[in-house]
Amino acid sequence: MNIQQFLDHHALVSNPFVEEDAQTDRVFKEYCLTEIFHPAWDKIYGNPLEPSTSLVFGEKGSGKTAIRLQILEHINQFNREHAGQRVFVINYVDFNPFLDRFRETLPTRKRKPERMLAEWKLWNHIDASLSLGVTSLVDRILEVPQPTGVASLLEPNSVRSLDRSQARDMLLLAACYDQSTAETFKGRWHRLRRKLRFRTFSTLWDIALGIVVTCLVFGMIFWQGWWDTLRTPWPYTIIVLSLLPRLARIWKWFWRARQVARHLRTGNRQTWPLCKVLLKFSGAELSGQPLPNKDRTDDRFELFCKLQAILQSLGFPGVLVLVDRVDEPHLINGRAEFMKAFLWPLLDNKLLKHPGLGFKLLLPIEVEHFLEREDREFFQRARLDKQNMIPALEWTGEALYDVAVARIRACAKEGSEATLRDWFESALSEQRLIGAFRSLRVPRHLFKFMYRLLIEHGNAYTDESPSWKISSELFESVLAVYLRDQDQVDRGLRAG
Repeated sequence: MNIQQFLDHHALVSNPFVEEDAQTDRVFKEYCLTEIFHPAWDKIYGNPLEPSTSLVFGEKGSGKTAIRLQILEHINQFNREHAGQRVFVINYVDFNPFLDRFRETLPTRKRKPERMLAEWKLWNHIDASLSLGVTSLVDRILEVPQPTGVASLLEPNSVRSLDRSQARDMLLLAACYDQSTAETFKGRWHRLRRKLRFRTFSTLWDIALGIVVTCLVFGMIFWQGWWDTLRTPWPYTIIVLSLLPRLARIWKWFWRARQVARHLRTGNRQTWPLCKVLLKFSGAELSGQPLPNKDRTDDRFELFCKLQAILQSLGFPGVLVLVDRVDEPHLINGRAEFMKAFLWPLLDNKLLKHPGLGFKLLLPIEVEHFLEREDREFFQRARLDKQNMIPALEWTGEALYDVAVARIRACAKEGSEATLRDWFESALSEQRLIGAFRSLRVPRHLFKFMYRLLIEHGNAYTDESPSWKISSELFESVLAVYLRDQDQVDRGLRAG
């Protein structure tokens, strides 16, 4: 029997259980995104007016990515309704670019994943977050047709509200952290400078000095007819002396740019282009300003504060960083000890409780077991008691039953009343379904089981003699086989 016949009989336009990943799940995105929530949703989401950190551990398929997509949808809705109190979202999900760039900066002997991750520190996480946030913000200031990052529209003319100090901070952040590859680094930076109306004529004084002195020297020689002086070193000495201020500035900022390029290991910044950009600032404007030119967090926190101040002027007083799919980078490849090495520097209370900043950490359950082995110093630094921690993203049988019902309704034909109970014989009670779903633990297992059940039911009948009810015997046998297979997956004896 064709499965579509079964679905048509029960007034469904498509199979509710064919997808397993929320990222590509049309049913979830179009209906369940705003309808079905995990019981711990309120604690995870918090209040957008006061962004807070949540630390969530869940096994594969428990809905971590679904929760991230729901957070994005609710933040977008909140931003539409609160023009002056919006939340700027940094989607810290794709770690491969940052890990690859970081690896390239290390000597060959430290490029193995375990050694490389041992070198990864808190400031590298901050650099990566700043790169994502700054690149996304610059895209929106420049009105790029296809901006990166999470949708966050700027109010018309809001950029003009930035004063010169904030424009300088924005240009300084862009010089260090803008990672767009759509344009040349220098061209994009100058386009941003013009958009911010940041004039740099005063930084040309040393070039003007060299030109003026050179013209005066040769002008005096030609006007007075002192041709013999061209054979002496004096004219050339005077010209060189007039160029010394420019050469000194170039050397100073070349050295500083080299330090930034060396210590900003998650970016792809090059020394000379960065030097030419830094030369566009006057010495007074850069005096005492933080730069990511050392292996420490102090400068990074100051730079993050600058980004927050700019965002607040643009109507985004809150910043939210979403962390998900930690097990997917190719250098981590799902290994728990590698995930721990990558994540543990991020568990720092100073960052997680930074004012106006919230982290939503949606982490694999495998790393939660490492918490039991940590010492007092780690817990004093992480202060997990303040981070809204959920040790396991668990689902009850009743919650999974509601998820199944909601998905069936989402796929139902318009005007129909499709229900899950109509799929099964009367011998299979609702309580038995709830008990069976409880043993499946997470939504992904529920979807896989229901899909397999539909296939087995279709294979048991012909098109000429279809059956519109799934028997309790078939349900129990398919469930037993699925749970046995899943147990082998959990023990690593077979692929999931």
